[in-house]
Amino acid sequence: MKKLMLAAAAGVMMMSSAWADTQYKILVLAMPSKYHYEYIPIARESFERLGKLHAFDMTFTNKPEAFDGDLSQYAAVMFLNTPPEELNEARRKKFEDYMKAGGNAMLVHRSLIIPANTWVWYEKLIGRHTGVHPMLQTGVADVVDKKHPATFGLPDHWIWSDEWYVFDDPYKIKINPVLNVDESSYDPTKIWPGQVSYGMGKEHPVSWYHTVEKGRVFVTALGHDGNMYRDPQYLAHLMGGIYWTATGKGVKQ
Repeated sequence: MKKLMLAAAAGVMMMSSAWADTQYKILVLAMPSKYHYEYIPIARESFERLGKLHAFDMTFTNKPEAFDGDLSQYAAVMFLNTPPEELNEARRKKFEDYMKAGGNAMLVHRSLIIPANTWVWYEKLIGRHTGVHPMLQTGVADVVDKKHPATFGLPDHWIWSDEWYVFDDPYKIKINPVLNVDESSYDPTKIWPGQVSYGMGKEHPVSWYHTVEKGRVFVTALGHDGNMYRDPQYLAHLMGGIYWTATGKGVKQ
């Protein structure tokens, strides 16, 4: 009887261990910049909670030295409000090699801004060039791809307050928008004295995906303010992006 009980207990321990197994591991690089630093501890706490809830491991760091290690262990690498030009040439090369070998990338908000011709490969990774943006305003983001998991937790018309980045397409790259912003819902010309901003018209993507090298790339321009990283709908948007980027799954046929 005692042996039977011990065997049962061992079985429970084995099942608990199996249940604790994680599905994949991601690297999140969250480097501070002039206007983006308060978000870091908030995002870290929220991402750790997502990792526990959705069974994935994460290396969350503000140190670019993370790129000196073995990137192949990560199902996806996320640039979270990180100035990409801060990576030195060797680390850029490591990241490019990671993508060429089938790695995947997720780019969030400030990570979409890089001075022209600083790192052309990365500009193409984004899929668009980010120009000026009007002042932070409340607007309406419209879901244009209901089949992508980054939209599953969002209403069709989502009231959101952010910096509505303006983009152009110097490299003629095909992207697949998942969210567009309705420019009639805010003032695209409202900007600081001495600067000029225009809208993009009806087709103004603020989140999209595409493929680069052999890997998946998910992009969202949303996420300026630290408090956003406590918002359930925004976190659902990010989690859908993480899920698809890391696994390639979740897109409805």
